[in-house]
Amino acid sequence: MMAGLTGWHLLVLVLVVLLLFGAAKLPALAKSMGQSARVFKGEMKAMKAEGDATDGDEPTSANVTTTSAAPESGVKPDSDSSKSTP
Repeated sequence: MMAGLTGWHLLVLVLVVLLLFGAAKLPALAKSMGQSARVFKGEMKAMKAEGDATDGDEPTSANVTTTSAAPESGVKPDSDSSKSTP
């Protein structure tokens, strides 16, 4: 994918990044990216460890109970709708 990149390409990329972000912001940007990568790797390791811990157990099924709600309205339905009111 990046086999076609040469030293000149990388130099141009570095110059473009310097122009876009400025030299003063680059250390903060690099620090932020490093922290984000570290957090991401830690979460991936935790997910892998959690997955390995549950692989030996029996598969569990979630008990899901659903209830249907009656529509809320201020009018109560009549049991005999054939009656008319005077």
